[in-house]
Amino acid sequence: MANSKSALKRAQIAERNRLRNKAYKSAVRTLTKKFLVAVDNYAANPSPESKQEVNQRMSEAYSKIDRAVKRGVFHPNKGARKKSRLAKRFKSSVPETATAS
Repeated sequence: MANSKSALKRAQIAERNRLRNKAYKSAVRTLTKKFLVAVDNYAANPSPESKQEVNQRMSEAYSKIDRAVKRGVFHPNKGARKKSRLAKRFKSSVPETATAS
């Protein structure tokens, strides 16, 4: 237990930040999984609609990652690494005929 008012306040702030960080991390994981499902669907059945879905999911994931970095939940390099891995996963799943056109 905290021994002073300032220590008590720091403990409360740390708990508040922990919950906020947990929410951001959970949201990033959820959006990443939705993106990966959309990529798998696009790889199995390439169509303009599924590509649009993938782009929308990627945009949502990028946005949440950027917000987490801005709030200090993720280190900037971690955010960049996550976005890079999402883009790499999408690139590797694109059919060869779609990249040629």
